[in-house]
Amino acid sequence: MRILHTMLRVGDLQRALLFYTEVLGMRLLRRNDYPEGKFSLAFLGYGDEAEQTVLELTYNWGVERYELGSAFGHLAIEVEDVYQACDEIRQRGGKIVREAGPMQGGTTVLAFVEDPDGYKIELLGRRG
Repeated sequence: MRILHTMLRVGDLQRALLFYTEVLGMRLLRRNDYPEGKFSLAFLGYGDEAEQTVLELTYNWGVERYELGSAFGHLAIEVEDVYQACDEIRQRGGKIVREAGPMQGGTTVLAFVEDPDGYKIELLGRRG
């Protein structure tokens, strides 16, 4: 068994695709529109779906905003250098909501970015 994907509902698919591809550097792997169901799905990632977990963005036509609730936490992405990743994301127009630095009470370096729909993405440095 393995985790295939994580799904997020987005209020503007094009805006979300630009963020995940241009700001975070993911690749659009596939996209399908379902006119009868009035929704679109886009799958993105850093590698092939056959070998890596990917992100599914779901756009329900006509729904511009969602309440994020209090149960969902965040996505996590491993980066080579958290400080450098923050600088690059900021230069590409991304919103850093927690600057790079050690986690509270520990030594792991992390940062948080927020996507256009308000979802948090944690950036973690490579281990070892």
